[in-house]
Amino acid sequence: MDLHGAFHVYDTTLRDGAQQEGLNLSVADKLTIARQLDGLGVGYIEGGWPGANPKDTEFFRRAVHELDLRHARLAAFGATRKAGVRAADDPQVAALRDSGAGVVTLVAKSHDRHVQLALRTTLEGNLEMIRDTVSHLRAEGQQVFLDAEHFFDGYRRNRAYALEVLRTAYDAGAEVIALCDTNGGMLPPWVSDVVHDVIETTDVRVGIHCHNDTGCAVANTLAAVEAGATHVQGCLNGYGERTGNADLISVVANLELKLDRQVLPSGLLKESTRIAHAVADVTNFAPASRQPYVGTSAFAHKAGLHASAIKVDPDLYQHMDPTGVGNDMRLLVSDMAGRASIELKGRELGFDLSGDRELVTRVTDRVKAMEQRGYTFEAADASFELMLVEEVEGRRPAYVEVESWRVITETLANRGALDEAVSEATVKLTAEGVRYVVTGEGNGPVNALDSALRTAIVQAFPEVAKFELVDYKVRILDQGHGTDAITRVLIETSDGASSWVTVGVGHNVVEASWEALLDGLTYGLRRHHQD
Repeated sequence: MDLHGAFHVYDTTLRDGAQQEGLNLSVADKLTIARQLDGLGVGYIEGGWPGANPKDTEFFRRAVHELDLRHARLAAFGATRKAGVRAADDPQVAALRDSGAGVVTLVAKSHDRHVQLALRTTLEGNLEMIRDTVSHLRAEGQQVFLDAEHFFDGYRRNRAYALEVLRTAYDAGAEVIALCDTNGGMLPPWVSDVVHDVIETTDVRVGIHCHNDTGCAVANTLAAVEAGATHVQGCLNGYGERTGNADLISVVANLELKLDRQVLPSGLLKESTRIAHAVADVTNFAPASRQPYVGTSAFAHKAGLHASAIKVDPDLYQHMDPTGVGNDMRLLVSDMAGRASIELKGRELGFDLSGDRELVTRVTDRVKAMEQRGYTFEAADASFELMLVEEVEGRRPAYVEVESWRVITETLANRGALDEAVSEATVKLTAEGVRYVVTGEGNGPVNALDSALRTAIVQAFPEVAKFELVDYKVRILDQGHGTDAITRVLIETSDGASSWVTVGVGHNVVEASWEALLDGLTYGLRRHHQD
């Protein structure tokens, strides 16, 4: 299947997605993300606006030598020439021409009021700017797409002019005209009607570029495709300005899995979850757990009724097999859990509980009682597994015997001001028959405890040196009690290859943290000893 000729999947994460508040990408970040996007099999990757800012100019300079794209073509984004200057003489057009990108996506005004107020030119002058720029770049051997900015709003205000913009660009050599819902205010039926009219009236090849301000960016994109669009634009993970752009993975997954249109190279849709999370790591935005298809909660089941049905047939409460997008089904253990949930979760963790009704009932009752006290096992699989092992084997896994621990936090007055507080923790424990008394310092009581605990245990179990605390969350459960409230702590620990989450609960945040810390090290040691 010739993806470039038949259907375009066009990613604009590196340009439009990078406009998201708080998202800052270095050139190295952009190169890394481009490689991931190519691994997904998109047809085009919009790298940015060369000439408009040094970072994007540098990206295109390095991309020529550092990107070996197997599936995608690199596109440079830019504007039509300025009024009163020939395209051949415009420095910004020259930056597009010299970018090294085989594709140029030009943004052009299609809303008459924007032409007059933003460009400060005439309607005919805008058409000439489009005609001149497109034909110049085509003559230079570049493939040209046009983003018709504010098209839907412009169409409503002055349909004849908006359509004339499309015809002008297409006649000058633009291969695709992407209709942009720049303000994100459209709804699917409106998009469908407009796309139908554009195709019937102008005969141009139509693309679609949607923002998510009404929460309909993906639905609007699909409506455009159903109406005849053969080029879709979007951003990985729905990144973008304001509420974001159409989530490209949701778009392509719906096209392939629901509408039976193969738009990516065969088999690459299964890379979606891995790539979405890898890009999230680069952007430093935590993956959205409830993101369709690729979120960690996308195929998570909590209610006992659901688990009972899934035990019979997973498809009863799932709209698809999650492996189709590289994701997994997850069973959440909570106070809503029934016997089926516990059995399925046990099976997921390697325990066959189906033949022991008494054990399953005991574990179910214990989970519900602990959640009444403030524990949660939905995200703390490691703590649940330790509890399950305790019930199955009659004793909780333990590699150390803790004698005591304590924490002191001290501040020293210095000329009327207070220096930073220093915390010191002392841990006494026995490991492998040896008693250790260790003191650790940290920038807070939990950090000090973590330091002391690791320093003690690593002497008996050197593999603990690989363990690292990567996330720490605290939640106050009964806020009406103020500082005497119950505190829940979730700690994520990593050994560099994988990570696991443990939970602790107590009236004291340090007490809860100690429980979660100790469980985290215990779980890690158990895993390494099993391996």
